[in-house]
Amino acid sequence: MTNSPDSADFIPWYFRSLDFEQLWRDYPPPPTYFQTTARLSRDELRALQEKRFLATVARGWEIEFFKRHWSEHGLEPGDICGLDDLAKIPVYDVGHIRKSIERNPPFGDFMGISPADGKRMPLVLQTSGGTTGLPRPMLYAPQDRETMAILGGRRLAMHGVRPGDMVLVTLSLGLGNGGMAPREAMWRYSGAVPVMTGSGANTPTRRQIEIVKAWGISVLLGFPAYLRHMALVARDEFGIDPRSLGIRLVGTHLGMENREQLEDLWGARAFDMYGTHESGMLAAECTQQTGMHAMEDAFILEVANPETGQPMPDGEKGTLYITTLYKYGAPQIRFNVNDISAWHTDACPCGNTMRRLKRIFGRNDNMVKLRGVNVFPEAVGAAVVEDRRTNGEYFCFVDRVGEAGTDRMDVWVEVTDAAADREHVRTDLERRMKEVLGVKVQVTPVAKGELDEFTMTSQSSKVKRLLDRRK
Repeated sequence: MTNSPDSADFIPWYFRSLDFEQLWRDYPPPPTYFQTTARLSRDELRALQEKRFLATVARGWEIEFFKRHWSEHGLEPGDICGLDDLAKIPVYDVGHIRKSIERNPPFGDFMGISPADGKRMPLVLQTSGGTTGLPRPMLYAPQDRETMAILGGRRLAMHGVRPGDMVLVTLSLGLGNGGMAPREAMWRYSGAVPVMTGSGANTPTRRQIEIVKAWGISVLLGFPAYLRHMALVARDEFGIDPRSLGIRLVGTHLGMENREQLEDLWGARAFDMYGTHESGMLAAECTQQTGMHAMEDAFILEVANPETGQPMPDGEKGTLYITTLYKYGAPQIRFNVNDISAWHTDACPCGNTMRRLKRIFGRNDNMVKLRGVNVFPEAVGAAVVEDRRTNGEYFCFVDRVGEAGTDRMDVWVEVTDAAADREHVRTDLERRMKEVLGVKVQVTPVAKGELDEFTMTSQSSKVKRLLDRRK
């Protein structure tokens, strides 16, 4: 590369940064994926994972974060000879990443690339949500970003998104990956047209409804709370039945949300998916809606006991550890993402041989201990959406009250049924939550829209559900 800006070699053009044909052979996009990788036998998949895992570990030894973390736990180069040695590698989590950034601001030493590498390869920077301080930056090398787009394209195809679909993306646009990643996946690997409205803060919800109606939108992408909010705005403020708008399918991160309620509002099938800022698209539902097929050629996913770290039997809940098999810039090797899930134990009728995750049941770091009982806000929400007198919106306040400092959770719930007796709503939901949670909570019915200042449902795609004031 020359130093002259007049030279064609001066700027590291993206199209020169990858052998695209080889990348597509390694990580087939749809529809090739469904005819090849998605049909591998478990032995063939294991051999592929083994090769990529060893390459990932070798890359880890080139990165200061892993060299330090692994050495502190007595690991040496050569100790890991294959997937059978996976459990020897010490787990890490977001706390380790934050300390890495504190030691080496502003980017930390957990990435094997830095902004200076932009002189030799095109880089993309996206961040975490930044809900607890400055957002955590992540630099993506071309191999990382393009493979993420392929995996996102697979997700869309599994849901049933087809070339020519007009897809409204209601995820936030900005530093985070929320809206950017599906746009890249869509226009490169689906043939569908991304309509990037973003969240309600980017494009007011009423305008989004107008766009859906005027432009023939057939697919919606977004978080359940906002998609539910959109449907209610269409119904209650425009007088439009959302089911009349022609939406064919909804792609979302369901978690513990009520699929049937969302499908009933829009008159469309809703499909679950699982992705993270650091990893991209990890798993997605196919049209069978029987769980999320993991992209096992690109990841090794473990479901572990959150207390002991030991593997959980298939079918039982545990915390997810992620090992990426495709990332060059910032590989993850046994990253405890703190999400709770479980493996399905049977095969999917679609014929895809990749194992399926059940829904995401919540996050360990969202969990609060209430009088000795572990409570996840997502489980609270599952009870709320069952009650049709509400719109599914809720917010949990946790306090210590009285001289004894007793823990109390007060769940505020928006009631939209004008004829509903709020006292009946309160007692019914308190009874139901005691059954679901195993501990008594207090319920406070409030008017529609009253929670938005806490949840940020109309303004952000990353909705808040909990404020623990004991801290």
